[in-house]
Amino acid sequence: MKKFICIAGAASLLAVGSAFAQAPAPAEKQGDVKQDTRDIRQDKRDVRQDKRDIRGDRQEMRRDLREGDKKAAAAEKADIAKDRADLRKDKRDLRKDKRERRQDVRERREARETAKGKS
Repeated sequence: MKKFICIAGAASLLAVGSAFAQAPAPAEKQGDVKQDTRDIRQDKRDVRQDKRDIRGDRQEMRRDLREGDKKAAAAEKADIAKDRADLRKDKRDLRKDKRERRQDVRERREARETAKGKS
């Protein structure tokens, strides 16, 4: 019987220790929110740059078509397709970063409320 109690106590101790090891500290979450905010800012900058590139390439393509340079217009069209793919990737990344930041803020708020409730 003593052996069973000892094993059960050790198992519960490991479970509690594992839970604390997996739960991020509020300070860690603060860093995650800051990093997500930096990522969002960079993604917004990338989206703006991609839109600028597409706008400029479209102007060049129209100019090339006006001048009858179909080869240059085709090259610009390919560049526009590449820029649009990059724009889609950046927008997808922006949505992911916003979702992660919302989740981090929610988790940090819940951790604070839980800590207040225990005090």
